[in-house]
Amino acid sequence: MPRPVVFDLFHTLLHGADDERDRVVGEMALVVGVDPAALVAAYHATWRDRLVRWDAEETVRVLAGRLGGTPTGAQVARAADRRRALARRVLDRAPATALDVLDALRADGHPLALISNATSETAEAWPGGPLARRFDVAVFSCEVALAKPDPAIYRLAAERLGVAPGDCVYVGDGADGELAGAAAVGMTVLRTTEHNDTDPGWGGPVISGLGELPALLGEPAGP
Repeated sequence: MPRPVVFDLFHTLLHGADDERDRVVGEMALVVGVDPAALVAAYHATWRDRLVRWDAEETVRVLAGRLGGTPTGAQVARAADRRRALARRVLDRAPATALDVLDALRADGHPLALISNATSETAEAWPGGPLARRFDVAVFSCEVALAKPDPAIYRLAAERLGVAPGDCVYVGDGADGELAGAAAVGMTVLRTTEHNDTDPGWGGPVISGLGELPALLGEPAGP
């Protein structure tokens, strides 16, 4: 059977839009009546909580409160909606080249999984985006209360595919220690630098673009 391939999402399949996220969070701050720069900083400082614990509304409510804001429920909802709209825009911008590669891998019989350290609005927007229908399995940190590089999240994706972790190839840019996490459970790791050179110290194989994958994975596995 062709080897299962497990992908990271941001800076692997599509650009992470980090600057746009900060701009949107600044706009959200004006909606809830707190300082934009302070809310952006608070978002960065609480990224782990947002990945595994808080949904969009809770994030706005908690962080605005910490900054002295007292937003109404309607203000919280409007701010959270801005964040959800951003998630939809980012997913809708998945490059045609990435979609073509996924289609080629599926045509060759490779089962495909996604593991993403992502907040709730990304998971909510995922089913409506162009990537979702190309994957057999999608595991989001916010839904399983696990985040890379925790070995459990890689094992969970492999289990949902019905394979062992050691059967899988993992493709990611290297954020959050994801490459070492994948290697630790026995996955074959490929680092991509197409969108971001995130983990230049990684000593394993590197690809400059996802377009290299179909031919690379078509080669026989080593001993």
